Amino acid sequence: MQQSKSIERYIVLFIPWLLALACKSDSVLSYFIAWGGSFFIFLITLTGWVRPIPNDRPMAEQLMRPLFIIQIIFAGYMCSTSIFYFMNTLGYENFRHVFIHTLNDKDTLGLIAQCQRYYCLGHASFIMGVLIFMNYPVVKKYHIETEKLANLLMMSAIISFPVSLLFLKVPGLSQFYFQFSSLSFIAGTLALAFAIPLKKAGNTLICFLLYGFNFYQALTSGFKEPIIISVLVLGIFLYPTYKKLVTITFVPIIILLFTVLPTYNHIYRANAWNGDTNSDQASQLALDAALNVDDEDVKETNWDFLVYRLSEIDMFTRFVQSTPKNVDFYGLDLVKQSAIALVPRILWPSKPITEDLIMQRVYDAGVVNRNSSVSAKPAYIVDAYLSGGDFGIFIFLFGYGAIAQLIAVKAEKLFGGYILGTALIFSGLFQIMWRGISFEFLFNTVFWSYISMLLIHKILVNSNILKEV
Repeated sequence: MQQSKSIERYIVLFIPWLLALACKSDSVLSYFIAWGGSFFIFLITLTGWVRPIPNDRPMAEQLMRPLFIIQIIFAGYMCSTSIFYFMNTLGYENFRHVFIHTLNDKDTLGLIAQCQRYYCLGHASFIMGVLIFMNYPVVKKYHIETEKLANLLMMSAIISFPVSLLFLKVPGLSQFYFQFSSLSFIAGTLALAFAIPLKKAGNTLICFLLYGFNFYQALTSGFKEPIIISVLVLGIFLYPTYKKLVTITFVPIIILLFTVLPTYNHIYRANAWNGDTNSDQASQLALDAALNVDDEDVKETNWDFLVYRLSEIDMFTRFVQSTPKNVDFYGLDLVKQSAIALVPRILWPSKPITEDLIMQRVYDAGVVNRNSSVSAKPAYIVDAYLSGGDFGIFIFLFGYGAIAQLIAVKAEKLFGGYILGTALIFSGLFQIMWRGISFEFLFNTVFWSYISMLLIHKILVNSNILKEV
């Protein structure tokens, strides 16, 4: 009886998509049903209605599990950010209605609504994969002494960063640089969150310096995502201990970042990436501009960011226009290309360049001109669509959620629980799953991150840091 009830509740996840599909003749209505449907999915999954929230830890202490962190970032970004692009098509600018959309815009509205339905379908499929394999509590095979945990986290941050630089210098192994750089960031942030309540001045100072270094790296990267993630992750790690303080400080900070970062990054890139100034000078110029620029300029920059940069639906509509009308569905071709990408270049020096493989379908779809220097790699859900339309989205997004959840469970088994398993190893090595990028990059990174996870586990066991239960 319980199993039947569970199946019925999984089906409810797809009701918004079905309703939006039934209303597709009215593009505006269909769009809003699909867009609002994702918030409905958030509601019924994050409250435990579809499947109960794991009770092995308080909710505040399991936010890095896939149900929370990946769903909120990956699905939230994918499904909710298109609203500004849609409003812009309806004739809004800076939330003011400035013109009436034309017949051509109505055709565009239909495409946007279609893509939003795909987002809604993808969200439902993804979270179903997570929920089905969300088997907690995990039977732990190993454990670590609690008093060693804080120091281990700090040492993980200190060691993994130079290891990442070492991989960067070895031809063909640069992909491991990103893994261990991310691991260093997560370890340093988690170590800081551990050190503060323990009131160990030495640990806190070292961890604060590590976090400051990582934040500086994010600030001078030229990208908004690392900066926001740096603040968000620290807030998540501190939240279980300082709930009220985090709520009243980190939420406004995140909102502020979304307000100033578009201008900051625009100015930073214009100076640093053109070689006019060094990164420190460019950062200072960008910060001054973001804080002091004219209000109208800020509004224009921010609106352009919200419409064209925050969401990838503009690119998605172009792929939908071309496939299957002009370019056939790829079937398993993209999966086969992803298998090629798994082979390290150090073992296959003449291996096709992964970015070239990805960009080929971008050119074929007419998303960007072949002579352009712009890189416009499709998102994971776009590749899922290109592989098989609605069915491709269902299969690949379900698999995405299932694999993320299975890896998270495996990490907790190998590393003695949530702190090392999910918060450190899963979040550090598999952070790419928060984003949902092209098949080739994602499959490659997840595969080799899994290998890295097993090797790190072996090292910790042989070092007697992890002990069998």
